[in-house]
Amino acid sequence: METRSNALLNYIPHETDHQGELHPKANYFLGERTMLLKEELVEQAYFFKTLLERLRQAMPIQDVLSSIEEEILATTDLPKAIAFLRSELQTQGGFAQAMARLDHYFTPFQTFVVEEAEDERGKFDLRTGLEILRRDAEYRSGEPSRQGIFLYQFESICRNRLHYDAGLGAMAQDPSFDSPWREWVLTVRRQIGLVELADLIYVRSTHYQASHVEESATKTPLFGEKEGRIALANRKKDPLLLFAALQRQLGYPEPPRPRPMSQNHEKIDQMTRRLERLEGRMKLLEEEARGGIQIERFFKAESPPPDAAS
Repeated sequence: METRSNALLNYIPHETDHQGELHPKANYFLGERTMLLKEELVEQAYFFKTLLERLRQAMPIQDVLSSIEEEILATTDLPKAIAFLRSELQTQGGFAQAMARLDHYFTPFQTFVVEEAEDERGKFDLRTGLEILRRDAEYRSGEPSRQGIFLYQFESICRNRLHYDAGLGAMAQDPSFDSPWREWVLTVRRQIGLVELADLIYVRSTHYQASHVEESATKTPLFGEKEGRIALANRKKDPLLLFAALQRQLGYPEPPRPRPMSQNHEKIDQMTRRLERLEGRMKLLEEEARGGIQIERFFKAESPPPDAAS
């Protein structure tokens, strides 16, 4: 009998017509992965939000997953995915491998974010990752654009100092992107660090191609007039200023900013060492009050040299 957690592994969504635009209310094939229904994205956003809130309350993650599985809308496939995540968590100790196996349900970028959070060598916190995924799902459940998805995901990588190569590789496999977008994302992957992001956006905008007709015949514009003008105005500036300008002017989604790490544990360690020193001084004062400090115990008798011992 097929279990609930394994049912999603065999799930193949149906194909519907599309015109190359993003329709969160439809479920269609783009390559080997699919855009999810709007109700799936809404439940995903709720899942990441609730998981984050309850982890902050220091609740056991197995209990959290079990309770959320019951809360999620049963007409979606997310309860099956959560059941599979929970079973894999018991054996693997993490989510990333399970999400990678459900690559027809979770996007490569979602899997990448969780992988970075589970990397013991990194400093990326899972709570920040869940907030990134929550906002990503909320944006997709509304009226998303390919420009907005790219800018949100890329800024999330920049702000949290994640691995650019793996991150952009995951972004290129996003089901939201068509072939021209995938090729351009891979171009950004190769040239980032050598060419400014503002330049990469500017040359693929209608603002640039309006004055370079010969290039417009060979390269599909990926950004509009306004994006091109904003990119041109932010050349040779911090990329974060470019992201902020696009968010102010065009309403693109803003990823969460990483919070500074708490220094409370370091302060506690410093206080502990100071208390130990104070305790040692108090003992010396008590010994002096009882009749004197036995200074001999602070010195060790010198051991005889090997020749003398023999």
